[in-house]
Amino acid sequence: MSVSIGVLGSINLDLVASGAPLPKAGETVTGARFAQHPGGKGANQALAARRLGAEVQMIGCVGDDALAESAMRLLREDGVDVSGVMSEIGTATGVALIAVSPEGENQITVASGANERVGAADAAGLEECQTVLCQLEVPIPAVEACLQRAQALGARFIANLAPAKPVPEALLASADVLIVNEIEADYYGQALHQGSGLVVLTLGREGAVLLKSGEELARVPAFEVQVVDTTGAGDTFCGALAVALSENMSPEAALRFASAAAALAVTKPGAQPSLPTRAKVDAFLADRGL
Repeated sequence: MSVSIGVLGSINLDLVASGAPLPKAGETVTGARFAQHPGGKGANQALAARRLGAEVQMIGCVGDDALAESAMRLLREDGVDVSGVMSEIGTATGVALIAVSPEGENQITVASGANERVGAADAAGLEECQTVLCQLEVPIPAVEACLQRAQALGARFIANLAPAKPVPEALLASADVLIVNEIEADYYGQALHQGSGLVVLTLGREGAVLLKSGEELARVPAFEVQVVDTTGAGDTFCGALAVALSENMSPEAALRFASAAAALAVTKPGAQPSLPTRAKVDAFLADRGL
C-alpha cells in the first residue's frame, strides 16, 4: 500500500542557462543553452515523493499568468493531487533564474511571486496523511500552521530549512525531522538540536548524517556518479527521505535510499525532469548490493 504525504510549499517555473561558466559579480558570460522546467522546492519535493511511490497532495499558489500551467505540468502528469493549489488573480507565478556551470554547479535567484500568497489558513487543506513536508520558500506563518495541522492529523512533520531564514524556536523544537545542508546547519547552529526530533545533515559529496540531540545515529557516504546538474538534488533527497521514513525504513536505510535518489537526480539536467522513479532507485541500490 502506498504511503501518503502532504506537501505545502513553493511552485516555480525554472528558467535555466547551462553550459557556461558561472559569472562573477559584474561579469557577463556567453555560450549558455536555455531551457525551462517546472520547479520550486515544494513542487520538486512533492513530485520526487510521487515518483518514488507515494500518494501526494500539494498545497501552494501560482499566478494567473501564462507561466502557471507550465509550472504545474509535471505535477499534473505524474498524478500529484493539486486540488489544493490556488491561482491568485493579478499575481505572477514564481520564477527561478538558474545558471548551471559545465561542472554541474549552480547559482539560483528566485522571484517568489504567488508563493508569497500562501498563508496559514491554507494548511487546513492538508488531508489525512502519514507525513507532512514543508520548506521555507513560502511565508513562515504558513509553515507554522502546517506544523499545527500535522500535529492535528497525527502525522510526522518534516521541515527542510531551506533557504535558511529566521524561524520560531518552537518550530525547530517541535519538528519530527529537520533537514539542512552545511550552510543551513551553520545558520541555525545548536538550535537545531534542542528538540527531541531527528536532524538530517546533507554533506554533498561527503554523504549525509542523521543525528538526535546532537548524537550521530547513522551516516552514509555519497554515491559516485557523473554529475550533470545539481539543481533539485536536495529536493530529491527530501522527498525520498519523506517516503523512506513513511515506509518505516531504518535510519541508515532511509539515508541510503534518499542519497541514491539524489545521486540519480544529478545525472540529468533540470530539477523535475531529473527526478527518478522508484524502479530506478531500487535498481541503482540493487546494482551496488544494497
